[in-house]
Amino acid sequence: MTYYLYHIPGKKIGVTRNLEERVHKQQGYQEGEYAILAESKDITEISNLEIQMQKAFGYKVDRQLYKNLKCNKKEMNINVTEQTTTFPMPLNKLKGRLMDNIGMSWETIDGDVNLTPESIKWVVKNAKTSMYNEERCYIYNKAFARWFDNNSPYPRTGALSPTGVRSMDLKQSQFDLIRDWANERGLYKGGDTKTQSLKLVEEVGEICRAVLKDNHRDVVDGIGDAVVVLTNLAELQGTSIEHCIAEAYNEIKDRTGKMDNGTFKKD
Repeated sequence: MTYYLYHIPGKKIGVTRNLEERVHKQQGYQEGEYAILAESKDITEISNLEIQMQKAFGYKVDRQLYKNLKCNKKEMNINVTEQTTTFPMPLNKLKGRLMDNIGMSWETIDGDVNLTPESIKWVVKNAKTSMYNEERCYIYNKAFARWFDNNSPYPRTGALSPTGVRSMDLKQSQFDLIRDWANERGLYKGGDTKTQSLKLVEEVGEICRAVLKDNHRDVVDGIGDAVVVLTNLAELQGTSIEHCIAEAYNEIKDRTGKMDNGTFKKD
């Protein structure tokens, strides 16, 4: 049996036995969008190499070696979808069942997650009762994966997470607060890119009016509102504002040119 160490640039490094099922079908990437870094029939060798490469690239490091991962759904019949993980018990029984399954791990499109004493605290705090069945509860995968990003023993220092650049500075915290605010209000479930694009045009118009009136406070408010809209627009588009900023910076970082009548003109 051959194990593949694969790299999705800007996203993750992982191991799988089945590229078609894991990378193509589950994660939605096709050939040319990822690279095979190594392949081996030795599960110990490939597991250790995965950890080394995750550290080298600054990605979230798996807390368990690939070779030690279990078939989790045999332990507890969770239901993992693109957005959520649902647990087969009500909220008042959730903590006990999770503690019984410490070490259990599963895959989401936002990253691999597992149950530890600390991550269980997060799950219990953020779980919600299912609207379809009061005997079940769920969490949002993206938020849970971000918890691992921010609590990894190996700081990411600006590396790209499953949905973009994640860092521990103040600006990153503000982006996360915006996303949490929008998610709680159902914007990502009920919103769409067209309405957010129109909202962005409105905010840009407000900024321009404030600039023409030399109203500093309104300019600041307008820029802040535009950033909120851009953050949500990126999320609805299936990316993140951090990733968009990183892409833009990579595009301009080596650009040369000169200032001409108040405008920078590239060579």
